[in-house]
Amino acid sequence: MITPELPSLTLLQAHPVKQVAIVVRDLEASVRTYAALLGIAPWTAYELTPDVLQDMHYYGEPVTFGLRHALAWKGDVQFELVQPLSGPSIFTDHLEAHGEGLHHIGVYVPDHARAVAEVRAQGFRPLQGARGFGATGDGAFAYFDKHDLGVIVELIEAPSVRREPLFIHPPPADQSAEGPS
Repeated sequence: MITPELPSLTLLQAHPVKQVAIVVRDLEASVRTYAALLGIAPWTAYELTPDVLQDMHYYGEPVTFGLRHALAWKGDVQFELVQPLSGPSIFTDHLEAHGEGLHHIGVYVPDHARAVAEVRAQGFRPLQGARGFGATGDGAFAYFDKHDLGVIVELIEAPSVRREPLFIHPPPADQSAEGPS
């Protein structure tokens, strides 16, 4: 029996979707709600601003923007809540057009530049991105859409070391109650 040759996997096919992201207006209130109602916790929150991020872009134009986001795992899925702070962003666009809600799915990739080039070659349209969110200036993210997909896809290159969190909810037992208790 002859087995047909399978096409080589693209980066999007080879790496699983790990993240589901929701845009919110109030990060602290949202982490409390998701923890209480869905049992998604603990949340670790970060603030990413122009003094941290590099090479920021929005629809192909250089810009500056800021956001706060919180990450938590439930099973094998990472949930992200994103609150825009400043500048033009796809998160602010979403809030204005649709209100709070499901925004994008995320795929962790080992080589961000290669993944970006690959999805662009496949016809994905770049929306927004930046790099430098890790404690050592590494880490990158970029958002894309494609007309027939129906969802925004984020390509994420995790930093080697994360920055100090803005807050953790619920706070660890040995930590004073900072952030949204």
